[in-house]
Formats: sequence, structure tokens, C-alpha cells
Amino acid sequence: MTKTNSIYTLQFWLLCLSNFLFSASFQMMIPELPDYLASMGGKEYIGYIIALFTLTAGISRPFSGKLTDTIGRVPIMAFGSVVCFICGGIYPWVSGVATFLFLRFIHGMSTGTKPTATSAYVADIIPEDRRGEAQGMLGIFTATGMSMGPTIGGYLTELFSINTMFYTSSSFALLSILILVNMKETLPKEQKQPFSLKLFKIGWVDVFEPRVIPTFLVMLLVSFSSGVILTLIPDQTKMLGMSNKGIFFTVYTIASLVVRMFFAKSSDKYGRIPVLIISSVLLAVAMLILGYANNFTALMLASILFGFSWGFNTPTLTAWTVDLSDERYRGRAMATMYIALEAGIGIGAVVAGKLYQGKVENLPYSYIIAAVLSLVSLVYLVILRKNQKKHLAA
Repeated sequence: MTKTNSIYTLQFWLLCLSNFLFSASFQMMIPELPDYLASMGGKEYIGYIIALFTLTAGISRPFSGKLTDTIGRVPIMAFGSVVCFICGGIYPWVSGVATFLFLRFIHGMSTGTKPTATSAYVADIIPEDRRGEAQGMLGIFTATGMSMGPTIGGYLTELFSINTMFYTSSSFALLSILILVNMKETLPKEQKQPFSLKLFKIGWVDVFEPRVIPTFLVMLLVSFSSGVILTLIPDQTKMLGMSNKGIFFTVYTIASLVVRMFFAKSSDKYGRIPVLIISSVLLAVAMLILGYANNFTALMLASILFGFSWGFNTPTLTAWTVDLSDERYRGRAMATMYIALEAGIGIGAVVAGKLYQGKVENLPYSYIIAAVLSLVSLVYLVILRKNQKKHLAA
């Protein structure tokens, strides 16, 4: 597809709307799942709610990257939404811990496929000098869905039932699919291949794109914090007397939206690394505050700082990945970055679940580890920045 000077095309807006519905679909159930699992007798497995989801997402990435670069962007985006649609409709029929955890494992294929193809699609239709802006704008819709999802899920569960929330989640995914049906494919015709089982044969070259190692490492380090938050925040909000467990997620996503709206062009203007340095500092501070938050004000302050950090992080890391990648293997590059995201979230969720064990006094440990990893990311970025300056000077 020919790139134009404007990023605000019909295709772009359709993609944004589809992302809004998709992100709201899977995010609205997150705050309610710990209690849902506990009601089945699986309280000790809450860390696996996120870990299994991200494990499958990570496993799916190499396949989604290869298929995105061969059969097309749109079919892979649609597949991710289809998985959300089907899984959302099955949750109400699950009654056992093992079945629930298996469904979470399958559900992870949704985020293992759609974001990979979406990022490649955006890179296809956006001019090179506006990638950061475009990813920021797309992120506004994604973050809005993630912001509204938990709140909608909380209210639906309180006013009606958790099954109503699950069916609503499924409906959002269905609408996302219907939008994608009308989108034009952007994969060049000379790259397209007919679908066949041979495409599922994956080698190491399909799993990891070495050109994007810097973004892989940074994403792995900072996404640990997301796994910790997704696992611990529902219980932490209840401990502080808040009835709606989605309020933290709503506030941090609104904060992320503010950054995306007013600073979307910052990484295009000042560079990817300087923006990521700022976000790593904000993330470390947010994690330290969360570790010792004992009132509503502290929790909300941490939520805002976390949102600011990820408002910078996500679009900048995505744009940087595109910068470093080979045009022919854009899907693979995106998959590599997202593997780091899923790995970080999954490891963070498992570590948090193991350390927490339902004991209030154990809450700070996981947050401290997340803060340390954020500072490791900061040091790595500073070193990269210095090497970059030396290279330019030479």
C-alpha cells in the first residue's frame, strides 16, 4: 500500500477502532478473574491467570510473525479477535480450576497474534518520520479500551453477573472482527503465499530477529512490572477498601492516554532512547511507591506514574523496533518484541504469585524486584546512548 503524508486515513481509523474493541474485550475480565478462580478453590493459582495467558501469547509470536509476513496482516489480526470471541463465550461454562487454567492458556493466542499483525500493518501505511506519532495515536485507542474495559467489567459484574461480563467481552471481540473484514491487505503481493501447514514449520530464524535485540532487552526488563501489577493489584485494591478492582487500571490507562495525546511525537523529535530513559525512571518510582502504598492516594499516585511510563514506553519501543527491522521481516521483528513483552509479564506474574501467597507482608518484594529491573533498563539505555554519541562523533 502506498504511504501518504497523512496518517489519518480510513484504514488507520478502522484499525484504531478494532484495537479499542479488542483491548477492551480481554482487559475487562482481568480484575474479576482472581475472585472467579478463588470461588472454584484455586486461590493459590492466581499467578497463573496472567502467566498462562502470556505463555501462549509468547509461544504464538513466532508463528504470528511468520504468517503475518506470508499470508497477510489482516487474516492474523482477525484470528486474534476470533480467539477472544470464542473464549469469552466459554468462560461462563467453566466450573473447574484445571479447565479454567486451560482456557486461559488458549485465550493467550489472541494477544499472541493480533498485536503482531497490527504493528506490521501500521508500519506498512505510515511514513517513516511519523511512526512514533502513529503508534501513539493507535495506542490512545488501545489504552482507552484497556481503561474502560476493567471498569465496564466491574460494573457489569456488580449490577448483573460475572457471566454477563464474559458475554459482553465476547461481543466486543465480535465487533472487532466485523471491522477487520472491511480492511485492505497491505502485505506486498510478491511476498504473499497461499496458506499451508508448511508455514507452521518454525526455525530459530523465525523465532528471533537479531536486529531488534535492544528493544527486546528493554521490553523484557520493563514488562516484568506489568505481570506483577496484573497479579497483585486486584487484591491490593480490596485491602485498601476499594470495591471496584478495576479503578487502578482505569487511572493508569487514562494517565497513559494523556502522555500519548500530548507527547505522541516526542520520540520522533528527540529520539527513541532519551524518551525510554525517562519512562524507565518513572516506572522504577511507581513500583517503589506501590510496594509501600497503604492508602488510596499513594495507590493512585503510583497508578498515574505507571501510566505515564507506559504511555512513553509502548509507542516508542514499537517505533524503535520498526526502525531497526528489515522491511521484509517486519512481522518477525514485531513478534520478537512481543515475545519479550509476554515473557516479562509472564515471569512477573509467576514471581509475584509465588512471593505473595496471599500475605500482605509479602507485597513489597515483587515491586522492589520490578523497580530494580527498571533501573537495569535505565543503565542499559544510558550505555546505548553514550555509544550512539561516540559513533556519531566518529
